[in-house]
Amino acid sequence: MINSMTGFGHYEVVDGSRRAVVEIKSVNHRYLDLTIKTSRRITSLEPKFRSFLKKNIGRGKVDAYVHFEESADETFSIHYNEKLARGYVENMKRMAEEFGLDYDVSVSTLASYPDVFELVREEEDESELEEFIRPALEGALERFFESRRLEGANLRSDLLEKLEECSELVAQVEELAPTIIEEYKARLTQKVYELLEEKKVDESRIAAEVTIYADKICVDEELVRLKSHVKEMIEALSAKESVGRKMDFLAQEMNREANTILSKSTDAKVAALGISLKTLIEKIREQVQNIE
Repeated sequence: MINSMTGFGHYEVVDGSRRAVVEIKSVNHRYLDLTIKTSRRITSLEPKFRSFLKKNIGRGKVDAYVHFEESADETFSIHYNEKLARGYVENMKRMAEEFGLDYDVSVSTLASYPDVFELVREEEDESELEEFIRPALEGALERFFESRRLEGANLRSDLLEKLEECSELVAQVEELAPTIIEEYKARLTQKVYELLEEKKVDESRIAAEVTIYADKICVDEELVRLKSHVKEMIEALSAKESVGRKMDFLAQEMNREANTILSKSTDAKVAALGISLKTLIEKIREQVQNIE
């Protein structure tokens, strides 16, 4: 079953003071264009998240957001820099003695000096942190895939309808082709008789002219290829693997055959059918752009 390249998945994991939120969304793109944004706290894990997503997503412009937060009182501690504080005190005492000043430094004053007290983040086990976030990543990815599958099912139904309509148009052109030649032969014969009146008409010359005309407007090869491409597309819509690029190529080939039919057309009915074919194939191409 085909998948759309448009998708969205959101998942959240909460455990006490910790919370992980992952959001994945995508639109169509020729290749895989993956962008990941993470909280500053888990920037070091970004390469692992990227590797995991690249293994699972085939194509599309994908944006992934991985957010992690934890209560500050459980992840920070206050560090007293005793050596630095002692250095401040000793230098201020020396300054007081050297300039004859009163030594009036209080604890609160000393505590306000830079880096005497520091807010330090406690060391974290990166693998444990990854293990906590992983279910949120997997959950968002599964919902993302489900979104793509649902959209893919809608795309498949729409494309099957369009391909069936395409087959009907091809059949109509195929049915008209022989009548166009017969009509041309009848018109040509009539004109020759009118010009020559009672004189003898060279039937072989008329046959030769009709043959040249028939060869000029013949679209048998184009119709055969169109039918073949439609059949391949229908088969691809039931494939399990990614078929977006293949279907894009087939749609381009179908458009080429429709253009050739139009360029060879000298009949208003066939021209109208050719235009309808081109319009329909263009719609198919637009839809195919969304298939993974």
